[in-house]
Amino acid sequence: MGVPKRRSSKQRKRQRRAHWKIEAPGLIDCPQCRARTLPHRACPECGYYKGREVVAVK
Repeated sequence: MGVPKRRSSKQRKRQRRAHWKIEAPGLIDCPQCRARTLPHRACPECGYYKGREVVAVK
């Protein structure tokens, strides 16, 4: 079984984790009401998905 021969330095560990960043969600405009929503989900404002109403919104 492979075991490290030497201890990994702090710099090497931090370089590996340098790409762990928070990204803003990719929002789209709802074609019905133009509200910003997540893609592939029913719009929480109007309840439409792919041009038809799937959720009744009060």
